[in-house]
Amino acid sequence: MDVEPANDAPLIQFDQEERRGPRAQGNDALVITVLLANYEIECVFIDSGSSADILFVEAYDQMQLGDVPLEAVDTSLYSFVGEVVHPRGMISLQLTLGTIPLRKHACSNSWWWIFHQLTTLSWADQRLMLFRAIISTYHMKIKFSVIGGVDEAQADTLQARKCYVKAIKRGKKRGLEEPPETEDSNKQGKDPIPSLKPDKDLATV
Repeated sequence: MDVEPANDAPLIQFDQEERRGPRAQGNDALVITVLLANYEIECVFIDSGSSADILFVEAYDQMQLGDVPLEAVDTSLYSFVGEVVHPRGMISLQLTLGTIPLRKHACSNSWWWIFHQLTTLSWADQRLMLFRAIISTYHMKIKFSVIGGVDEAQADTLQARKCYVKAIKRGKKRGLEEPPETEDSNKQGKDPIPSLKPDKDLATV
């Protein structure tokens, strides 16, 4: 697969040789590792169908960005499972892709939405445009033009599966929590919601 260069940008291409190896197995999500505000962030899900870049609150808290102010926002979004979610705020951070000496940075006026969710970061289509990046889920990698050539970010299939298992476990735990009884519910004669016994933990995907 070839992508025609824009102006003087180098040609970006994928060939069959890049499909070989462990990355060719299964239908894993495209998950990579990036530098965000000089922090190495793993479990970055590339979602070309999304219009928002999402930084989840667990990763945000670990980065300790207290000196970088959050922009208040009243807009809500829909989560991956269709639920309405409310962001803590938005923040502008520099994103870095690639390896030295071919690293590429992007910040501009693009914002990361801070949410309470299960993974670390979701990267939307608009960010791909900033990097002039081309994704290939068949080859499980992203390629982008840099000064002096073309660099790439290889998907980590093992990390993708770990993130999936972690999300499933947390989702099960959250769904199995029994809401506390209230005096109002007892007065109205409502039966408490029964709790379910959890299944065995997922070991493999």
